[in-house]
Amino acid sequence: MPDLAGAVWPELPERPLLVVPLGSVEQHGHHLPLATDTVVAEAVARAAGLDGVLAPAVPYGASGEHEGFPGTVSIGTEALAALLVEYGRSACRWAGRLLVVNGHGGNLDALRRAVPLLRAEGRDAAWFPCAVPGGDAHAGRTETSLLSHVEPAAVRTDRSVPGVTTPVAELLPRLRAEGVRAVSPTGVLGDPAGATADEGARLLAGMAARLAAAAARWDVGDDGRLG
Repeated sequence: MPDLAGAVWPELPERPLLVVPLGSVEQHGHHLPLATDTVVAEAVARAAGLDGVLAPAVPYGASGEHEGFPGTVSIGTEALAALLVEYGRSACRWAGRLLVVNGHGGNLDALRRAVPLLRAEGRDAAWFPCAVPGGDAHAGRTETSLLSHVEPAAVRTDRSVPGVTTPVAELLPRLRAEGVRAVSPTGVLGDPAGATADEGARLLAGMAARLAAAAARWDVGDDGRLG
């Protein structure tokens, strides 16, 4: 999949699928970089091998729940939704389809607002979540394994510490009201122990395969999600 950033306009195919990784700049514990969600989203988009053009990643998202930690930069749901709408309106002047590959759960509300609006305006847009069934929530074994495979030099294994392992569904009321730091002083929701690059490779391959299959079907739900 060619990169939009390095292309010149005459080389672009007619009405291509434009794939846009969407991430965040937010704390990921003591051992993972602030760009973790963006790195994962871009890796999944590349690994899926879609017939399209890969745009530069959008690195900022809605991460207000992590603002108790230094380094987190959140533009919030309203601003992110507006950004996605204007991005789609502009890109769809030449792109036939727009697919946002999302690496951060906090971006979902913005995607559920922006993408259906773009579709209502006649633009063929959709989004896809980088989700691992049964994975832990944040900076635990799942994300540590993924980063160990995709960007191993960025993982500071010697600094990793466990976080809160209570199921996220039980933590949601406090997370929404008080933020992550009030629930987990380490910033981790899960436990990175046991993470391996081999596991990360399998997780990445699974997400990429699900993305490729979903893009081939192009069955878009009412919330804009690619099923």
